[in-house]
Amino acid sequence: MNKLKLKSMLEQFFLEDLGDGDLSSQALFTEKDQSRFHFIAKEAGVFCGGEIILTGFHTMNPNIDVKVHVEDGNRIGPGTLIAEIAGPSADLLQAERVILNLVQRMSGIATQTAAVVDLVKDYPVRICDTRKTTPGLRMLEKYAVRCGGGFNHRNGLYDAVMLKDNHISFKGSISTAIEEVKAKLGHTVKVEVEIETREGLAEAVESGADIIMFDNRTPKEIEEWIQEVPAHITTEASGGIQMENVAEYARSGVQYISLGFLTHSAKGLDISAKVLK
Repeated sequence: MNKLKLKSMLEQFFLEDLGDGDLSSQALFTEKDQSRFHFIAKEAGVFCGGEIILTGFHTMNPNIDVKVHVEDGNRIGPGTLIAEIAGPSADLLQAERVILNLVQRMSGIATQTAAVVDLVKDYPVRICDTRKTTPGLRMLEKYAVRCGGGFNHRNGLYDAVMLKDNHISFKGSISTAIEEVKAKLGHTVKVEVEIETREGLAEAVESGADIIMFDNRTPKEIEEWIQEVPAHITTEASGGIQMENVAEYARSGVQYISLGFLTHSAKGLDISAKVLK
């Protein structure tokens, strides 16, 4: 994770929440008032967000004392002590909600990812995320997927070519799209092509695709069609895949399964800040 980028993000998140100042805390506390609280897990899951806690509170006030007791990617249960935080009362309260929101979301994504990874652990397949992330939170959400045992697909439009159905429709054919992309980009950039038909698969293979994504195909179709993919081409499945059928797709022989719901539908893990007297 890029810590400089993280600090900048947290500053913006705090500014959004604070505006011109915290009316509640400013009315109740002076700079001399000190408090402490614990972050406690209220349900089982996979923790993610230690650096958020450390960097977040230190961004608000570098003199806040922060001790994180759980490593990212570790499984936790109800009552697990995640962190201890102590410092000026107003600063603790001003940072608490933003930090908890992020840690709960990231831990929820890590937990959901780990559950999917567990379902396919007997197969040589990798579970990946997609670009279906919350705007502004992609770095954090993709990091959470890794903490849950998953892998990242491309980070954005800038680090890999992915020719989807609309790209192909606009250009007229798979072969034309691949030819034009490969003529203009460097040799280190891989080209992935989304296919929906057997004819499209043959065209993608013939045109030199590096990665073939079977989009919205059934496990049975993939199992049959994948026999026509040369060993040097990477295979991926996406679309219509859920917890209930992910193991069927893993059995099809595909190498990667990309899932939007890892990030766009994850439920935040319940974590609270318990004030210590």
